[in-house]
Amino acid sequence: MSEKKLKITQVRSIIGRPARQKRTMLALGLRRISHQREVVATPQILGMIEKVKHLISVEEL
Repeated sequence: MSEKKLKITQVRSIIGRPARQKRTMLALGLRRISHQREVVATPQILGMIEKVKHLISVEEL
């Protein structure tokens, strides 16, 4: 069974954001604007994406 993969890209800065959102972005592996990561769409990852969806863009692979 193949897992669904997502490409997440940071599109907005985390400067001035609450510490919880900053930690979530770091946990997703995003460190700067235009940084991209490919992640497996687990329930935990989808929950983190939901919390910072205003700072990232998400594409399905």
